[in-house]
Amino acid sequence: MKRAALLAAIILFGSFTGRAQSTPARLSISGTVQDQVGATIKGALIELSAPDTTPSRSTSSDQAGHFEFKQVTSGAYHLQVSFEGFEAATLDLTVGSQTPAPLQVVLAIASLRQETTVTSEPAKISTEANDNKDTVALTEQSLSNLPVFDQDYVGAMSRFLDPGSVGTSGVSLVVNGMEVNNLGVSPSAIKEIKINQDPYSAEYQRPGRGRIEVTTKPGSPEYHGTFNFIFRDAHLNARDSFALTRPPEQRRIYEGILSGPVRRSKKTSFLVSVSRKEEDLQSVVVAQGPSGAIRANVPAPSRTLLLAGQISHSLSDTNTFSIRESLLVESVNNQSVGGTTLPEAGVNSHNIEEEITYSQQTVLSPKLVNNFRLLLGVESQTSTSVTRARRIVVLDAFTGGGAQADYLRTEYHAQLMETLAYSSGKHLIKGGINIPDLSRRGFDNNLNTAGTFSFSTLADYAQGRPFSFVQQQGNGHIVFLEKQIGLFAQDEYHPRKNLMLSVGLRYDWQNYFHDHNNLAPRFSFAYAPGNSQKTVLRGGAGIFYDRSGARPIQDILLFNGSRLRQYVLVNPGYPDPFGANGTLTAQPVSVTRLAPNINIPYTLQYSFSLEHQLQKSTSLAITYLGSRGVDQFRSRDINAPLPPSYSARPVPAIGVLREIESEGRRVTDSLEITLRGKVTRFFNGMAQYRLASARDNTSGITYFPPNAYDLSGEWGRSDFDRRHRFELLGTINPGRLFNLGVSVSMYSGQPYTLTTGLDQFHTGTANARPAGVPRNSLQGPAYADLDLRWSREFSLRKGKQKDDGVKATVAVDAFNVLNQVNYSSFIGNQSSPFFGRAIAAQPPRRLQLSFRLKF
Repeated sequence: MKRAALLAAIILFGSFTGRAQSTPARLSISGTVQDQVGATIKGALIELSAPDTTPSRSTSSDQAGHFEFKQVTSGAYHLQVSFEGFEAATLDLTVGSQTPAPLQVVLAIASLRQETTVTSEPAKISTEANDNKDTVALTEQSLSNLPVFDQDYVGAMSRFLDPGSVGTSGVSLVVNGMEVNNLGVSPSAIKEIKINQDPYSAEYQRPGRGRIEVTTKPGSPEYHGTFNFIFRDAHLNARDSFALTRPPEQRRIYEGILSGPVRRSKKTSFLVSVSRKEEDLQSVVVAQGPSGAIRANVPAPSRTLLLAGQISHSLSDTNTFSIRESLLVESVNNQSVGGTTLPEAGVNSHNIEEEITYSQQTVLSPKLVNNFRLLLGVESQTSTSVTRARRIVVLDAFTGGGAQADYLRTEYHAQLMETLAYSSGKHLIKGGINIPDLSRRGFDNNLNTAGTFSFSTLADYAQGRPFSFVQQQGNGHIVFLEKQIGLFAQDEYHPRKNLMLSVGLRYDWQNYFHDHNNLAPRFSFAYAPGNSQKTVLRGGAGIFYDRSGARPIQDILLFNGSRLRQYVLVNPGYPDPFGANGTLTAQPVSVTRLAPNINIPYTLQYSFSLEHQLQKSTSLAITYLGSRGVDQFRSRDINAPLPPSYSARPVPAIGVLREIESEGRRVTDSLEITLRGKVTRFFNGMAQYRLASARDNTSGITYFPPNAYDLSGEWGRSDFDRRHRFELLGTINPGRLFNLGVSVSMYSGQPYTLTTGLDQFHTGTANARPAGVPRNSLQGPAYADLDLRWSREFSLRKGKQKDDGVKATVAVDAFNVLNQVNYSSFIGNQSSPFFGRAIAAQPPRRLQLSFRLKF
């Protein structure tokens, strides 16, 4: 970790190079930005760059659409203009000995995209709501220069999320302005990715640090294409620290896009996106059985195919639409194997998903723009146990027998988004409706039909003394409707050039929960004192409601005491859990239900930041972020055996009475420092350090406190609490032959919980902690990772413009370059043979070879 820290410091704080000493004539470049109907556009981003090593400059158009770059020297320049809802415009111009005439830049309506983000080079400090400098945003060019494992751009960006801002259902993925379940396109079709832009926008259900926003490429009026081949092989990798031998792994990815006009039409274009992943990976088993240690490498092959096609058409200069259809097919064998789970307890899964998306953007007037998107999809997923036998679990020693994980899940879903944006004077008013989920879900629950025996220790297993037996019986088929609706309105007001105020209100609703007052106000401001606007004070606050997800709804409908019966037997016989005269149906049935007073959880988040432009292309942001989670989900067995003996349940006719309640709370505070831009002549990127604290009394909707009658020990560190985090992402480019992408991650350790491994409260769950010990009282080790990417681009055929022609790129990525052993999956169970030790580690050093052909 010290080596990674030293290298990160050298990269980030490398010496600045000298500047030219001559003083050429100082001129200016100015102009006006308009839309296709002649209305001026305020707030457009204008970037000016030169072909030499001069850093790019940027500014924004004012109320009259006017912009100006002063103190420009003679030479050739590249001008790019972009604004939300419009296609970016580019212009090459030459400045002679005199200031050129003012430019008139006309932006056309975008064929698909709804949003634009900042580029990897920071814009000038601004008071715009979506120009906060603690945003993490990467363009297509930035993504192609950085070390990204398997082109998983969304996964690579996820490390910049705040876990406390992520909801129960996981990270909110927003593609082209609409919340979706998956990207639906291959990596080459991604144009921009951003996190935390306009964090208090009322348009979205989650805060900025809990969502990933992706903008995909539209079809193009000219033929363009990209093909990528990515290859990894075990012979190029270091050995996993827990594997006895290096497993024979290999991964091959074929991916690309093709776009262009349909029959040379200027109004109709297409885009085809394809990705094929062939992964022959291995899982490492680290377990302890009755006969001793169990170590094995187990094949876990997977195959993924993604096909997507899109047609875009301009009905007029102010009305465009597109239709995209996608197919995703995935299969994984021996899933869940690894750690203490043996090969016989693996699962084979298969998933197929089809979606069709219709998008339309209409300029109703120079001041009014409408965006509409509708997604229809169907999905089917099967899970089949490798072995059909009773499951045997010896806690944190080994899991064998059958996985007991058979199910079929089907889903027919619709998602909708419609917004209206109205600009009038100093106001930008936006409102609309989004339906993130309107679905008919089917579930055939065949889990645990043969039953599961659980043992505390290997000695108990040898003596045939399980602490619980769990089995399901009955009708596991269920079909239900899940409905989620969101409404919002927002006004972004600029009373002065150096002041922005944004006020919004959002309403969220989902069925099966009967609280209908989920109004979420949002507010943010940005103020630039003085005339230079090199410093901006920015802040905001807002309420963000959560969602339960589909699984808890399935549970309350299935486990109602009669439909699908779940039996939990404490201290059963073995191998016959019922004894000589007992039967399963004679046992009490377990029930799942919502608490009578349950509410949808919400988070109050607030922040204040200071942003300062250090140089023309370097900015610094210091941000305090706080949040308070209220009514957080957790589960509790309200029919648990009564103290002090914990021997008998209050209602003997019922087994476990799981009540999903909203009694949890969470407190998080963090201080974040972000430096971004052209830090030195050769290094361009961003560095971010976060000092944080997170505490709560729940680990989520499926978490059960060990003692249902004493919750005093539940308050402790959050599962995701890391005191220190450092991230560095950027490129080093001192010359044509040397283009190096750098990624550095360093974190302090995460907490984990100390348990006895015994079922002290006779609930059928052995998660009790020693007396007086709170949740998450132990801490794992720190994490450090350095990734590098070297790439070289070759021009095979030159085109008329800079970005035209045929180009080939070869690259080598190295992940975990220093081969740091980052241990994970620490065991806090005192009864386990692995107590206090890790049973897994993050991947060792891996090399990735890639080839790209682009035209």
